[in-house]
Amino acid sequence: MLIVFLKAAILVPITLLPILNPFGNAPVFASLLGNVGRDAEKRLARQVALNCFFLLLGAMFIGSHVLMFFGISLPIVRVGGGILVIATGWRLLHDNGQDAIRTQVATNQTEVWSDDEFKVRSFYPISFPLTVGPGSIAASITLGANAPTRLLDQVISQGSAALGAALTALVIFLCYRYANGMIRLLGRLGTMVVLRLSAFILLCIGIEIFWHGALDLLTEAGLAQP
Repeated sequence: MLIVFLKAAILVPITLLPILNPFGNAPVFASLLGNVGRDAEKRLARQVALNCFFLLLGAMFIGSHVLMFFGISLPIVRVGGGILVIATGWRLLHDNGQDAIRTQVATNQTEVWSDDEFKVRSFYPISFPLTVGPGSIAASITLGANAPTRLLDQVISQGSAALGAALTALVIFLCYRYANGMIRLLGRLGTMVVLRLSAFILLCIGIEIFWHGALDLLTEAGLAQP
């Protein structure tokens, strides 16, 4: 039973981390972070990891029930989320001000955020849709859709899912916590290249998510072949 529990827990990060791609999103996170102190950077990374943990957990446990209650299908989630990801990627791809932020000297004044600003910035767009987007939400809903009927099996399933989500959130925290260190290691030119490539990849991911959702809707309407 312990082996089954651990295997189920490992399945969650193995499934979700390639979709979440926190390592690839780290330069984008650093770009959105701006010029803040190290304590604020750590605090924001921790808050983003907590946000992502609860988003993934909510999608696995109640995601399918919420969609069923409101009559929303997964293709609709993919279309709407894809548009959000496309908008974020497009903005980052054409935002020249972010390059200047990354090359500011250490003597520049450090930004101070209020508690409300921390909550807002940690959730949108960093936690959603940059990190936990429609693809990872759809995958989380799929992971939690086939819940067992026996009470003991449900406890094991939900416990392993929670552990897997916690491991996933830990990886997100570590990648974002040391995002600025990665930026300093890459240098000005390397940072600009990685940031632009990450923004372009994010844009392409958004288009792919949107296309799959639109294709599913067209298939349901009988206008396209499955």
